[in-house]
Amino acid sequence: MTSENHAGGGEMRILFVCLGNICRSPAAEGIMRALAPDLHLDSAGTGGWHVGDPPYGPMRDAASARGLDLSVLRARQFSVADFDAFDLIVAMDRQNQTDIENLRPRGHRVPVRTMAAQDVPDPYYTRDFDGCLDLLETASRSLLADISVRRGR
Repeated sequence: MTSENHAGGGEMRILFVCLGNICRSPAAEGIMRALAPDLHLDSAGTGGWHVGDPPYGPMRDAASARGLDLSVLRARQFSVADFDAFDLIVAMDRQNQTDIENLRPRGHRVPVRTMAAQDVPDPYYTRDFDGCLDLLETASRSLLADISVRRGR
C-alpha cells in the first residue's frame, strides 16, 4: 500500500504481502504501524487487480473498530525492486511466499517469511475480518519481538 503518511525513519524496512493488497497485508501494515511507528512499513499484493484501490470496505470497518485507520492506504503490486527496498518481506500465506520467491533476482538474500506459523486466511473469501485481525495482531506482536531480538533491543 502506498500512503501519503508513510512511516519512515526506522532502520528496519518491512513489506507485508498478500494476494490483492486490500485485506490482509494492509491490515498487517496498519497493526504494525500502531505497534512500531519507528519502522519503515509498506504492503503489496502479488496480483495487480486492485492497484490504486483503498483496502476493502469490510476490512477497513473491522480495523477502524479497533482504532486502526487504513483509509490512507492504496493497493500496489509487489515488484522485483522490493527485494532492494526492504530488509524483510512477510507473506500472508505459503502461496504468496512461493510467488514472491519465484520473482527473487539471483543473489538477493532478503528474507521472505510467512506472517504466522499457519496461513493467514483471506477474509475477502472467508468473510471473517475480525478473526483475521486477531491472528494478525498476535502474529505482529511475535514478529515485533523477533525483530527486537535481532536489533538487540
